[in-house]
Amino acid sequence: MAPMTILIAVASFVGFLLLLLMMLPRSSAQSALLEKVTRDARVDEEQAGRSSWRSLATAEFMAKPFAVMRRLLTPKPDPSLVRRLMLAGYRKPAHADIFVGARLVLPAVLGFVVVMVSSGNLLFFFLTIVLAFFLPDFWLTRAINKRRERIRLSLPDALDLLSICMEAGLGLDQGIVRVGQELRVSRPDLSEELLQINFEQRAGVPRITAWKTFSDRVDLESVRSFVAMLIQTDRFGTPISKSLGTFSDALRVARRQKAEELAAKTTIKLLFPLALFIAPAMGVVLLGPAFISLIKGFQHVFG
Repeated sequence: MAPMTILIAVASFVGFLLLLLMMLPRSSAQSALLEKVTRDARVDEEQAGRSSWRSLATAEFMAKPFAVMRRLLTPKPDPSLVRRLMLAGYRKPAHADIFVGARLVLPAVLGFVVVMVSSGNLLFFFLTIVLAFFLPDFWLTRAINKRRERIRLSLPDALDLLSICMEAGLGLDQGIVRVGQELRVSRPDLSEELLQINFEQRAGVPRITAWKTFSDRVDLESVRSFVAMLIQTDRFGTPISKSLGTFSDALRVARRQKAEELAAKTTIKLLFPLALFIAPAMGVVLLGPAFISLIKGFQHVFG
């Protein structure tokens, strides 16, 4: 009886262990894939945070002398300049000081170079100083336009991705965060704006206010229409996924029409180089030999 009892006890213990192992949570292929995706996302967020901190530290270090000069005149930067820098994607206070410093340093440096090269030509010196003073404004205007164009071109794809996320079961806020994370590499400008909406909502800003702030930051007609559509669907409870699909199709049609318009304008734009450069050259090639033959014929007749 003793060996039988021991055998029954061992079998019961082994069966209890097997039952316990079966009850433990197992990692399926889907859970492993989800863990890998979330781990990669966390690593990307940490790397992005470190890189943004380094860039901010560099900008603050560069802006220190300019900030001291600016505080002698005014305690805060110009609000209109801050808004223009925000439209170009530069939102840190140090960026405004760097821009003001560039306005002051660039004319001095280029003016010194002109004095050393042109040997005291006052007219060229003053023209260089004026152009160097307004050169940062030209660059900022170009940066704003390029950023708006990048956001305008990337908005239809982002809306399609947001519609897919919402049809898969995500809410609007979670879908915006997911789209912002997915577009971080291919569309960094729009990704930054979408993640900024999430940061503002985490800070306690109401959803509609965060959307309106997003449209004010970008200052683009298609974005304002998108925000108006979101506000309307949020107030009236209409299906937002269908509205997103319809709106993205309308944006694609508008983008195609814009491309066709630019293509139609090329024929008009080609008239000026054609009339100024190509037509005179063709006239010389075609009429030049005939004109030389006429001159030789007149010389033979009257000579």
